[in-house]
Amino acid sequence: MNNLPKCPTCSSEYTYEDGNMFVCPECADEWPIAAAENATADAVVRDAFGNELKVGDSITVIKDLKIKGSSSVVKVGSKIKIIRLVSGDHDIDCKIDGIGAMQLKSEFVKKA
Repeated sequence: MNNLPKCPTCSSEYTYEDGNMFVCPECADEWPIAAAENATADAVVRDAFGNELKVGDSITVIKDLKIKGSSSVVKVGSKIKIIRLVSGDHDIDCKIDGIGAMQLKSEFVKKA
């Protein structure tokens, strides 16, 4: 049986291993095997209101967030469609429209 994780972007079951990466043939997403192992760890990530966050959830920013080294700001109410959970101080990895890829702390978001 296939014991590989589902794709965090499209939830496809047809992922495969390529070197040290997992690959999804349906959406062409690639992610490191180490990141998948970290996401399946026992640590539970919760938003500012105590709701449990999971890979692929949508979130909303609840506070204006200044971007370090830039004059840009992530505004309150910005909706982020697909997230990944990572270990560390900033425990959410995502892409924000108009800004790009970045990591956020779960204490500044709520589950949408």
